[in-house]
Amino acid sequence: MSPENDDGTDREPDLTAALDAVRRSTLRLLADLPRPPTALRIRAGALTLEAEWATVGAPVAVAPAAEPVGVAAPVTAAEGDPARHVVRAPTVGVFYRSPEPGAKPFVTEGDIVQPGQQVGIVEAMKLMIPVHADAHGTVTEVLRADGAPVEYDEPLIALSPLDG
Repeated sequence: MSPENDDGTDREPDLTAALDAVRRSTLRLLADLPRPPTALRIRAGALTLEAEWATVGAPVAVAPAAEPVGVAAPVTAAEGDPARHVVRAPTVGVFYRSPEPGAKPFVTEGDIVQPGQQVGIVEAMKLMIPVHADAHGTVTEVLRADGAPVEYDEPLIALSPLDG
């Protein structure tokens, strides 16, 4: 049974919306910082979100090097070409072209995308951050391989802009 508000309505959708708003605000805040924080506490009413990161110089267990997840495709002339638009990484992390391993990619070359359409995911600190197209256009090139590490604002997908 879900908790209820004083008026008898279900409180769960309110909590879900609040958590989503806190998550979005936190990601925007983290993206604007010059370097990762060591700790973060966000409080919105009765809701508190706390996170801690290892500090530089903290003891870390060394594991053997892992096999590369994906080979990054080279960035092409898409960045300097005014006839092409580039969708960029919203944060530092790992770029994924599909919602889960083995699934169909969000977009492939030749697909037409609309502003706001999800075209990929960047995983950052175990959060899956959607990558959305910010322009209407045709996908001309996927610039980063699936599973490739990416930096903030790094080009991910090249579009040929379309009117409308």
